Amino acid sequence: MQQRILEGKTMVSGLVKLEMAGADRVKKRTVQHPGPFKRRVYLETYGCQMNINDSELMEGLLSERGFLRVENPDGADVILINTCAIREHAEQRVRGRIGELQKYRHQNPDLVLGVTGCMAQRLGGRLIDETSGGVDLVAGPDAYRSLSETIELIQKDAIERGQTLLDLDMAENYEDVTSVRSRGVSAWITVQRGCDHRCTFCIVPYVRGGKKDRQPEQILTDVQVAATQGFTEVVLLGQTVNSYESGDWNFARLLRSVARIEGIRRVRFTSPHPNDVTQELLEVMRDEPSVCSQLHLPVQSGADHVLKRMVRRYTSKTFLQKVDLAREVVPGIALSTDVIVAFPGETDEEYGATLDLLSHVRFDDAYLYKYSPRDGTPATRFPSNQFISDEVGSARLEQLIGLHRKIQREINEAEVGGVREVLIERPARSNGDVLGRTEHNKVVAFSGDSSDIGNYTKVKLTGTTGATFRGALC
Repeated sequence: MQQRILEGKTMVSGLVKLEMAGADRVKKRTVQHPGPFKRRVYLETYGCQMNINDSELMEGLLSERGFLRVENPDGADVILINTCAIREHAEQRVRGRIGELQKYRHQNPDLVLGVTGCMAQRLGGRLIDETSGGVDLVAGPDAYRSLSETIELIQKDAIERGQTLLDLDMAENYEDVTSVRSRGVSAWITVQRGCDHRCTFCIVPYVRGGKKDRQPEQILTDVQVAATQGFTEVVLLGQTVNSYESGDWNFARLLRSVARIEGIRRVRFTSPHPNDVTQELLEVMRDEPSVCSQLHLPVQSGADHVLKRMVRRYTSKTFLQKVDLAREVVPGIALSTDVIVAFPGETDEEYGATLDLLSHVRFDDAYLYKYSPRDGTPATRFPSNQFISDEVGSARLEQLIGLHRKIQREINEAEVGGVREVLIERPARSNGDVLGRTEHNKVVAFSGDSSDIGNYTKVKLTGTTGATFRGALC
């Protein structure tokens, strides 16, 4: 039994036990559902890959109770918005979307509209108060087992609308839950939930709790099931995924075992922490053909003083040592990163150190942000005179983006003329084109048909926009 907070009270709810789907019960791109379905649920996801996987997990839990996921909110009995809390902009988008979705109440007065995920955990009952009846249910990332029960009670008028489900100890790992994966070409496999780091800019530990590593046997079973369903690419997920530990298993051993599962052709992982990039891990990336030679290394800043205030636990020197090691052990590896500019107290000189680091490393891709305060994080408690104006922050970000785009264009122009194997992912916006992704995680547009989605093909890179490629079938 686990406890859940329900409208300021404590509700004790039984856990729903699910059986892991065996390979003989799963067909390509389909999942066995109990029937008949009694209610239709529409799930809309915002945020990172972890949120995508959480939506698949929620679908698995709800389908066991007779809910059918539908692709459109029109006519749905339940609408769930699965949210991110990393940046204020993401939360504002969700608030706007909550308002838009109210129109479906006119079609179905019994509609249950819920908000789940990190934003729900962060705001809790405040979100219900702020939306003035627009939200009937709020559930944090570790409270999804109670979703179906609470929805049913609301629909039966057994409890009032405006329920808040927040896990008290954040110890949930959903080991016995079968996620429903029926979308896209990649299977997102969570190996770790939560985070033990306390980076001062990050809300994740406060909405997802401490690091919880799943059992390796369960992870490998999930990958085997995904392979049987027809997924050939898996992405292993964790906030600091390469810090994974379970008994005598470390992440390198787990990665090697996943890479050797029959039917898996590509393996990626995100998001690693630079401190846990080891020789052993890089050797697995080099030696296992199905592990993509692409590594995301979030640096955040090139200035040691800023890194210390962020509590990143490395220096620019030790970060560059990891970069050198990766390039030495895995020749031709593609590197990407995250950078935050205008962190409280960042001087012009410290910002310049970040520009210098990007110029030196020359990342293939980068996700660049201006610092955004998040309530509940330590950085919001820094002295007010350390916060940098929007004008200065925006100027720094613009300059950084310009530098990265120049470097990225130079790297990609050098690849034009080469032949790459791509996994075809989806139709492109232009008629007759599809988009595929190379082993190095680079996007290529070329002539193709939507029936080819999920297949691999050889493409010659004929040109680049700087960020993406144009290609032609070989």
